[in-house]
Amino acid sequence: MRTISANCPSVTASQADELTKTRGAAPTAVLFDPTGVVGKMYGATNTPHMYVIDKAGVLQYAGAIDDRPTTRKSDVPGAQNYVRVALASVAAGEPVKTPITRAYGCTVKYA
Repeated sequence: MRTISANCPSVTASQADELTKTRGAAPTAVLFDPTGVVGKMYGATNTPHMYVIDKAGVLQYAGAIDDRPTTRKSDVPGAQNYVRVALASVAAGEPVKTPITRAYGCTVKYA
């Protein structure tokens, strides 16, 4: 799993590493995108805006993490996690049944 940070001007690389560690995240790489080139290329509108790209580089899923646009932790266990379903489908060589959903969260503010 890789992460793209569009808020680069507000954090340094070491601060981003510390945030990743304190959040318990484990991306294989973090790409700083201060001008929004990559985010705009994929049409990212919100944070988080999730994408699943297969080994051939083909976009298989774009949208929300799940079907519960809320910050309540108690809602997470009952949510349908679109990303997990998409990853499982791609790993099994199957098409993603819901390839696009509406992302929710804070609006991306491009430089």
